[in-house]
Amino acid sequence: MDDASLYDRVGGHDTFVTLVAEFYRGVASDPPLRALYPETDLGPAADRLRMFLEQYWGGPHTYSETRGHPRLRIRHAPFAVSPDMRDRWLRHMNAALDSLGLPEPELTEFRDYVTRAAAFMVNSVD
Repeated sequence: MDDASLYDRVGGHDTFVTLVAEFYRGVASDPPLRALYPETDLGPAADRLRMFLEQYWGGPHTYSETRGHPRLRIRHAPFAVSPDMRDRWLRHMNAALDSLGLPEPELTEFRDYVTRAAAFMVNSVD
């Protein structure tokens, strides 16, 4: 039985760097979604997302070591995450996932997680 984490099965750090870079290219090209990111430079947000995803999927615990517990709903509470924003976020995340050419079981597992997580973040109406 293979006990390797999803982090290791998909290629580790380099895969997550690529995923997050591709995702934020989509965010940057989507003005309504981009407006939810207050920082002029998306780099810090990209670093936080990469560290979170790496930790979640069994990689280094850099996120918790530098930022504490993820507390996703609390951290996103200041932003109006509507169903439309959720759908925009998912569109870019799924496109980024598709760009990786991951094996089907890992792609499905990742896609299921981000779909649930995005739904959990909704805190306002359109």
